[in-house]
Amino acid sequence: MFGTYFYNESMRRMTIAFGQLFNNIQIKRKDSNDTVIQSIKVPLAYAPKEKFLVRLDQQPSLDEREMAITLPRMSFEISSINYDASRKLNRVQKFKSVKTAAEGKILDYNYMPVPYNISYNLNVFTATAESGLQIVEQILPFFQPDYTVTVNAIPSMNIKRDVPIVLNSVNYDDSYSGDFTTRRAVIYTLGFTAKTYLFGPASTQKVVKTVQTDLHTNTTGDESREVRIEITPNPTTADADDDFGFTTTITDFTDSKNYNPTTGEDE
Repeated sequence: MFGTYFYNESMRRMTIAFGQLFNNIQIKRKDSNDTVIQSIKVPLAYAPKEKFLVRLDQQPSLDEREMAITLPRMSFEISSINYDASRKLNRVQKFKSVKTAAEGKILDYNYMPVPYNISYNLNVFTATAESGLQIVEQILPFFQPDYTVTVNAIPSMNIKRDVPIVLNSVNYDDSYSGDFTTRRAVIYTLGFTAKTYLFGPASTQKVVKTVQTDLHTNTTGDESREVRIEITPNPTTADADDDFGFTTTITDFTDSKNYNPTTGEDE
């Protein structure tokens, strides 16, 4: 089990899907006549909150490469990953996908995924309370308290999952304190939980199109087959990932022959 390399990129795809939800948020600045004078798309990055807090305190200098970041800005990060036993699925069921290879059609299959909750923190940094309210108000109405996204979990097998993202909390912090030289930052921290699934390694096998069983009544001496039971899919053109039935054919023999698996003939 352990030691076999696989990487389905499930958590990576989930994190990208989460970030894309907030990738096109804007704020507008108006003058005293309520005329829009500036429209700003809020930058978004995957980074810890502490990194942005350090950058906020940096002062611009001609002798240093570090510069204080401009606001508004948003960041997000994974805060925890927890197993969710309440969403456990039947482990014996499979996802199946048929592919055409050089040796013919093959079947890729993967067992039911494992439920995990991935917690994210979305951090909103603004210089004014008004800018922070504009950003938060563009987010909160869509979570009641969850918003569902479709994630392409394993593209090679065309496995897609609907993942609800639940808004758990909204925290507010105004970092301003001290004299007039201290830079102010209004910070909102939104806590989310993505109820996703993680898949294990995929396996491959050849597609079985016919099952044949020969029955014998005499197990000593002459062991020639007397009855043959053959099962094939219905329709015969069905693939393993199609919805199909089965056709069972029962044939009686009196010719004292046996099936040779090497030649595929009765001899």
